[in-house]
Amino acid sequence: MLFDSWTGLGRVLLVGTFAYVALVAILRISGKRTLTKLNAFDLVVTVALGSTLATVLLSKSVALAEGVLAMVLLVFLQFMITWLSVRSPGFRDLVKSEPSLIMHQGEFLDGAMRAQRITRDEVMAALRSNGVIDASQAAAVVLETDGTIAVIKGADHEAAKPTLASVRQP
Repeated sequence: MLFDSWTGLGRVLLVGTFAYVALVAILRISGKRTLTKLNAFDLVVTVALGSTLATVLLSKSVALAEGVLAMVLLVFLQFMITWLSVRSPGFRDLVKSEPSLIMHQGEFLDGAMRAQRITRDEVMAALRSNGVIDASQAAAVVLETDGTIAVIKGADHEAAKPTLASVRQP
């Protein structure tokens, strides 16, 4: 239970080293987009890559070449989704969420907050972390597509309009 064999440990060391090097190479070749803040598809790929790496490391029935091919396939599929998203607005709308306005001119938008499962406490924490002491000092608060909360300072609604152009408003 605690120790099976030296061969098993050697396999993990050897395959683990090669799998790790292959994964780093794949991620470097695939570009910065693979390592950005996570949206739903990026999260799926990241979890799947970790799971694939663990399977290659610990399962004797999965060869290193099969694991590397699986990692390449996952990164390629993510590349294809992002490539299509950049070139097709319809596809982009299908796979990407849009930012959501959750506070406007210091007023909480309770319906939008409920739909996005965001509490007032989370919004207030985001305001404080951006140096906004009172909610009325925020022109807008937006839940971004990666789950971060962006604060647009200032009470001037007209100044905030260009920034809010692509944000879903209730």
